[in-house]
Amino acid sequence: MRDLTDARERIRPFVERARRSSGWSLDPFAPRSIEPAEPWSYTGRAAELLQGAKDVLDLGTGGGEVFETLCLSFTGRAVATEPWSVNAPVAAARLRPHGTEVVQCSSLRLPFRDSCFELVLSRHEEIDPAETARVLAPGGRLLTQQIGVDRWQELRPFFPRMNDPRDLFQRYRRGLQEAGLTIVQARSHEWKAVYRGLGEIVFLLCIAPWEIPDFDPLSGDLAALFRAEESLMTNGGIVLTESLFLLEGWKSASSPPARSRR
Repeated sequence: MRDLTDARERIRPFVERARRSSGWSLDPFAPRSIEPAEPWSYTGRAAELLQGAKDVLDLGTGGGEVFETLCLSFTGRAVATEPWSVNAPVAAARLRPHGTEVVQCSSLRLPFRDSCFELVLSRHEEIDPAETARVLAPGGRLLTQQIGVDRWQELRPFFPRMNDPRDLFQRYRRGLQEAGLTIVQARSHEWKAVYRGLGEIVFLLCIAPWEIPDFDPLSGDLAALFRAEESLMTNGGIVLTESLFLLEGWKSASSPPARSRR
């Protein structure tokens, strides 16, 4: 019992910080890769695509941190969406001074007319392939980076209710092709990374409530967290699998119009 009490007090500051959190800047909690991380740069490729676009839509911009940096030298029309009511005003405060419109809406039902963006970006925001293709202009590009199927697989034995992994890589790839896009690149990568301690993992689980439904780190899930820490802790920290994939699609001028989901 004393061990659980100590564990609760160790992670409590991370839980409280997560409850106060807004935006989507996670650098203080980023793990250290102990194997080669993803062999591509999402932001680098997004910056290249922005150079040839007149207008861009960023889906699920979070607090606008990444999109603000990408658009510093962009002179076209920039629009960002964010579904979470906490982050939407944060993104608006950051992006609107730069002339970027921020719309609070789901990325699965976009309130935009057909074929109105030359570039659509989505960094870890869920997409509906047909809906995304619908708003993409002929000749336009989609770039999305998403969490892969095996991320944090080491935690699953301790949390059976953890959301089942979905092979979004193949689902999105097929869906985009069915919506008329040509897949320019499709890449996936897994690697091991180490987190300094249990607190960093708890923080990330708290701000992503879809990972473990009804996550209760200070009470109901405390014992499972402690068992996971005992099992997974190494001399360097807690080692977990990271997994990402990248898809880039091109909409040709002759692509059939995607059916509207609105």
